[in-house]
Amino acid sequence: MVSSCFLWATWIFYAVLIDVADTVANEFEMEAEKISIEMLFRSFYHFNHAYNQELSNDLIAYLTSPKNRDLGVVKYQPKSQQRHTLDLSPHPT
Repeated sequence: MVSSCFLWATWIFYAVLIDVADTVANEFEMEAEKISIEMLFRSFYHFNHAYNQELSNDLIAYLTSPKNRDLGVVKYQPKSQQRHTLDLSPHPT
């Protein structure tokens, strides 16, 4: 019984984590794959401290704030791996 409770708690927490990652990706207007789940999980610690000091009360606003970019929620992609979109318009500028 106890192990099944841990299993369900893990699944529920993971579902919430994925939902938060999707919401953060929507705020940044990017794909959810570019959000680091591990760094998002680690940023909960920092949000907890900000919340306890009454500096922030909205998780999504805290994670997407420009002053909190150092949390590493968005995955770093080296320039050598960045893909440029191909402009297929008749008269590209």
